[in-house]
Amino acid sequence: MKTNPARGMRDFLPDQVRKRDYVIGVIRTVYEKYGFEPLETPAVENLSTLTNKYGDEGDQLMFKILKRGEKLKKKLESGEI
Repeated sequence: MKTNPARGMRDFLPDQVRKRDYVIGVIRTVYEKYGFEPLETPAVENLSTLTNKYGDEGDQLMFKILKRGEKLKKKLESGEI
């Protein structure tokens, strides 16, 4: 079965993952050597934080997550769709 990731996304094969993990490991070791500690931030952000900050092109590059179809429902009710 062949699957295709969503537009703008890509799959990483095992060899690519191993190489990336190695590079990240080297970077992590250097950072830790100089006293930096790990930090993780969310993979998603509120839309209002990012929209209109990077122009129309930037807005078009964002992936928007629907809240249980709320946005779609509003468009249907307004006749946009």
